Amino acid sequence: MPDEIRNNRQIAIWLLCVCAAIFVMLVIGGATRLTHSGLSMMTWDPLMGWIPPLNQVQWLDSFEHYKKIPEFYELNPGMDVEAYKRIFMLEYIHRVWGRLIGLLFLLPFIYFLMAGKVAKPFRPKLVIMFILGGMQGVLGWYMVSSGFDNPHVSQYRLTAHLSAAFIIFGYILWVAMGLLFPAKGASLYDIRPLRRLALGLTSLIALTVVAGGMVAGLKAGFAYNTFPLMDGQFIPEGYAMLKSFYLNFFENIAAVQFDHRLLAEITILSTAGLWWYARGFELSARARLAFNLLLGMAALQVSLGIATLILVVPTWLAVSHQGGAMLLFTLALFTNHALRES
Repeated sequence: MPDEIRNNRQIAIWLLCVCAAIFVMLVIGGATRLTHSGLSMMTWDPLMGWIPPLNQVQWLDSFEHYKKIPEFYELNPGMDVEAYKRIFMLEYIHRVWGRLIGLLFLLPFIYFLMAGKVAKPFRPKLVIMFILGGMQGVLGWYMVSSGFDNPHVSQYRLTAHLSAAFIIFGYILWVAMGLLFPAKGASLYDIRPLRRLALGLTSLIALTVVAGGMVAGLKAGFAYNTFPLMDGQFIPEGYAMLKSFYLNFFENIAAVQFDHRLLAEITILSTAGLWWYARGFELSARARLAFNLLLGMAALQVSLGIATLILVVPTWLAVSHQGGAMLLFTLALFTNHALRES
């Protein structure tokens, strides 16, 4: 095996490991949000942040910081220090895992660079990944800080943080797939229409994820817990209740939940339609597999979303739904990339 191919494969496997770590981070972040753990850590020391409170005095001091924010005295006034420890440790794991992802990226990057395994044209891509990861950490703290004066973090910042995670994950995954599956020559068949539709579907999935972030930020999943109708209506009565109509898309629970539902329904129908349309093309085995997996995951994701809604957002199910969104996004990217060789 030529050195270049071997090096590219090693780098791709490393990047896929980083993607897996980001996926775990997304799941932990979902659990953190759903258990109201995200605001439990009021400080974050760059050096000592690896170490949680080690004795009762340190725990009580940390708890006193938490007692100063609205989430405590408006939502959890009866919480004791033992209950506080549970939410603190989940947020602690979330933040430490983020640091570990940084090390998982940085240390192999330095090794590959010093060993001369990274081609010069490829180096800027790795630098961009590292910068994006650092900016995501800053954005995470910016999101958390919005809850210091309110009982909940801003839905805008939460959605931005979630969207950034998908962007970083998608970029790293796409680069890794490019190393594992280099583009081949021109296809004997014109599949440009299929490629455009696949790209459009991926954009639709991304938009649905963004809408889901708004649902999570407003805790809109705890309202209208019926399907397919909302309070017996297709479009809920309060959809346009805010004076400035555009604000309904971002700040009106009824509208935000309806929009996410509608986008999800359009997504599953579009996925099924694209899968059927792709049957008329001569595709590689990898592309055919990608379409089959994409359709199956879309059906599973919609089922998870409906179950989460009807059962009033149980934590394990809501976390599965959030993880499912990233898996669906992954398969959409995989499908787009597989079409390059068809």
